Amino acid sequence: METRPNWTGRYLEVEVGPPAHGGHCVARYEGRVVFVRHALPGEQVTVLVTEDHGGAFCRGDAVEVHRESADRVTPPCPVARPDGCGGCDWQHVSGSAQRALKAQVVAEQLRRIAGIDLSVTVEELPGDLLDWRTRVRLAVDRAGRPGYRKHRSHQIVPVQDCPIAVPGAVEAVSGQRWHRGAELEVVADTVGQLHVSELRPDRRPRLVRGGEVVERAAGREWRLPPGVFWQVHRAAADTLAAVVGEWAQAPTGGVAWDLYGGVGLFAAVLAAQVGPEGSVLVVESVRRAVEAGAANLADVPQVRWRTGRVERVLGELGDERPDVVVLDPPRKGAGRAVVQAVTDRDPARVVHVACDPAALARDLGLFLDQGYRLSGLRALDAFPMTHHVECVALLTR
Repeated sequence: METRPNWTGRYLEVEVGPPAHGGHCVARYEGRVVFVRHALPGEQVTVLVTEDHGGAFCRGDAVEVHRESADRVTPPCPVARPDGCGGCDWQHVSGSAQRALKAQVVAEQLRRIAGIDLSVTVEELPGDLLDWRTRVRLAVDRAGRPGYRKHRSHQIVPVQDCPIAVPGAVEAVSGQRWHRGAELEVVADTVGQLHVSELRPDRRPRLVRGGEVVERAAGREWRLPPGVFWQVHRAAADTLAAVVGEWAQAPTGGVAWDLYGGVGLFAAVLAAQVGPEGSVLVVESVRRAVEAGAANLADVPQVRWRTGRVERVLGELGDERPDVVVLDPPRKGAGRAVVQAVTDRDPARVVHVACDPAALARDLGLFLDQGYRLSGLRALDAFPMTHHVECVALLTR
């Protein structure tokens, strides 16, 4: 077996190629792939190799740029740099170019994994590239200072603020010392209140500030405990609810499923479509989310709730056949068992919400194998400055 050299710590002169999923670009050097962060396609850069396990590829940071792309800008954050914070991938890129890079990645994942050849446009959400993130989680270093981890590392970079977070969120915790090894969760809700929880591995979460989180979306007010999932971008919940509603088209008096339903954001939309004579089933594995959702939608009796893993609950539903299924799985995707359980019920429409284009492509390939076709795709820039992108896909028979 050929032994490849370990290039960790070595400097390489490369020409940068196309973007790849994960917030980096692809370059090649002496027959090996180099995944380069802090670079742009077409640039000539010096790369410091930061990780090399001797395989067909290694990873590195562009530490010097000899030929710049026209899309390069100065990062607004001083720690968005090589050996700095790992949270943002594209702060050195203009907003339009960020969305173009994400569109290339989504299209490439669909083509390579699912065999779907589709032109993709990533849509800008209301707001700016900065001040959009309403939920942040920080780690605490050995000196008790909050910060963010470096890319692919447990090392913590202390911060005083964060330009992509809503103003005041990080500042609420950065001026004091915390228990080493803890994590801090900061939530800024719709009404402008801050909620801070300290998470430690040896005890229950401690609410330090705030309490009930108030959000507004889909024409409703939601009152939630701080640790329950909600979209992090200010405009994401309303935008996704609108897209899901447009594509679900659940018939009056019909049956809809909301899988991985969280607190029921999409269930509220589906319930309005099926009406009082219809039925919406929400399946969610996190009990606190189910409890919060049931309380918030107590005035909508056509919504039913089941707590448990989606694949298990679907196996217990007997012959119920939904007209439409909405699913919003975690980053790893729904997977073969869930896709099979859904397609066995033969819904007319499936609306798939995904935050990872590779996982989405895998799921779409499974749906296509079961006789569905991709009838629409929306890609939304719900995570500016990062490589993440939210997609909504419509599948029909």
